[in-house]
Amino acid sequence: MDYRDRILIDPNIPFGKPIVRGTRITVGAVHSYLAGGMSEDDILKDFPQLCRDDIRACLGFAAERERRVASVPAS
Repeated sequence: MDYRDRILIDPNIPFGKPIVRGTRITVGAVHSYLAGGMSEDDILKDFPQLCRDDIRACLGFAAERERRVASVPAS
């Protein structure tokens, strides 16, 4: 699955933060829920407009962004 099919960045929607397409739920919010201990099932119960592939797309987006971050050489 390509996260770009599910994640949208539009300067007119939540201040240009990446969101799950068709919602106003930000990628960052999904990451915060997961980091806070919510399971995918918990998130899907609280946000029925999401599907499991949306959550995975948020993770894929974060992984891609992490790959793009420049490494800091050891001093």
